[in-house]
Amino acid sequence: MDSCYFTVTRPSSSSLTSLNFQGVSFLGQRSYGKSLGAPSHLSWPLSRPNKKHQNFIYKRTSQNLGPKTFKVVILAESGKQVKSMDSSGITLVTGATGGVGRRVVDVLRNKKLPVRVLVRNEEKARRMLGQDVDLVIGDVTKADTLLPEYFKGVRSVINAVSVIVGPKEGDTPDRAKYSQGIKFFEPEIKGDSPEMVEYIGMKNLINAVKENVGLRTGKLLFGFEGDSFKELPWGALDDVVMGGVSQSTFQIDLTGGENGGPTGLFKGVVTTANNGGFASIRTKNFSEPEDLSAYDGLELRLKGDGRRYKLIVRTSRDWDTVGYTAIFDTVEGWQSVRLPFSSLRPIFRARTVLDAPPFDPSQITSLQLMFSKFESDGKLNPTFKEGPFELPVSCIRAYLRDPITPRFVHVSSAGVTRPERPGIDLSKQPPAVRLNKELGFILTFKLKGEDEIRESGIPYTIIRPCALTEEPAGADLIFDQGDNITGKISREEVARICVAALKSPYACDKTFEVKSVIPFSEPYTVDPENPPSEKDYNEYFKTLKDGITGKESLEETPIPV
Repeated sequence: MDSCYFTVTRPSSSSLTSLNFQGVSFLGQRSYGKSLGAPSHLSWPLSRPNKKHQNFIYKRTSQNLGPKTFKVVILAESGKQVKSMDSSGITLVTGATGGVGRRVVDVLRNKKLPVRVLVRNEEKARRMLGQDVDLVIGDVTKADTLLPEYFKGVRSVINAVSVIVGPKEGDTPDRAKYSQGIKFFEPEIKGDSPEMVEYIGMKNLINAVKENVGLRTGKLLFGFEGDSFKELPWGALDDVVMGGVSQSTFQIDLTGGENGGPTGLFKGVVTTANNGGFASIRTKNFSEPEDLSAYDGLELRLKGDGRRYKLIVRTSRDWDTVGYTAIFDTVEGWQSVRLPFSSLRPIFRARTVLDAPPFDPSQITSLQLMFSKFESDGKLNPTFKEGPFELPVSCIRAYLRDPITPRFVHVSSAGVTRPERPGIDLSKQPPAVRLNKELGFILTFKLKGEDEIRESGIPYTIIRPCALTEEPAGADLIFDQGDNITGKISREEVARICVAALKSPYACDKTFEVKSVIPFSEPYTVDPENPPSEKDYNEYFKTLKDGITGKESLEETPIPV
């Protein structure tokens, strides 16, 4: 977990930036408590390390809690069954009126999977896909048309957008010449350029969906990553609110993390005196709810002490409300603790709320860490001990559960690395390779679009079909890597491969070419009364290797544009 911290020069003075939050006021900083609607005796500073390692000092003031003041909510995991949200999500299909895209929509519908289409022409799309299709209007070449609300609920993307290539002499209304393939007509680009569609459009689409589909490395909520620090304003919330005398604080320890790096530090002294028995830190409500619906849970990188703690996640801006709670045990030393969203239990004042709404990971408003004598529903923490405790936490991030499957499947093209490949005989290559320059560097920009996907951090599959045909699916296939094969493949087959890739960890972060075993000279037909059974594409995906794109053969030769 080296990504959770960065190396800093050890300061000559104290390495702790202390954030002590007990009491109503503090010295030299502004209080956030009242603006939150939080109890007036709590205050939050920012948890940013000060360059001079100066302490933020918080001073407790004498204050009597009146009848309308906050009463503590003691939260813990119940272990009982509660409702959970459906997290399967929608698959967005772009290029949904094209030859491959419309077939992808059909395959998803036949499998009863939720699908939404992004199209430029609503009338055409509804005529082709049906009046009831879940449809949004946008153009990947125009970033301002890709509105955030279009992608709400989207968890995966199948991108079949492609620059339009058509016959110079024109085509029939149903594009019969185009459907035969570029081999059978003199081609030209119709409409937007390859650069706009394959490269700029790809960048726009990735930026539009990235937050919704998730990143392989997860999303950092708090902590140290590379040379940056993601802060959260933590404040102490201890049993003083119910008469106890436990105390806690949150600090940034610049040298207390792994390998001498920085870490957050939740520490304090807990006691059962005056009917107390817990200490916690809670964040200020986020300015906007954190949408983590693309992810499967929260991961804490921490240094355990063998004790049991709680993480409490809230989805309401109200203060005294249900907290979705996970209890976790620690062992001695640095470790990663993963808490699936499915393990969170709705707790209010130490009792499970069986009729609480399902946990909504798109509406996270605050986090809380707690060490407590109490669990929930009358249970006690078996690891609880009075006295001092320390829990270093170097980062908190949302994660994708293993095995990770593709969230972005892209239909590219075989041949994208060949136009500039040293020593290649272009006369033996397909027309798109020979005519790359004449067609606006179509394959060059397809390759640049692929690179955008590979560098995005989104789990992906890039499918490079050979020449596309209108033949039915069912022929035996050849999957290859390195961008060397030529041949043909059915659009229907490619659509099925796209949908299958979404569920296969073997397809994740792979780039491959695909063709059928049927030569160009032989038509392929099937008996409609006895069609071949659908393939287990996973067996093909299992043969694929990481890191093979065909760019290896370019020998770092720059690609001119």
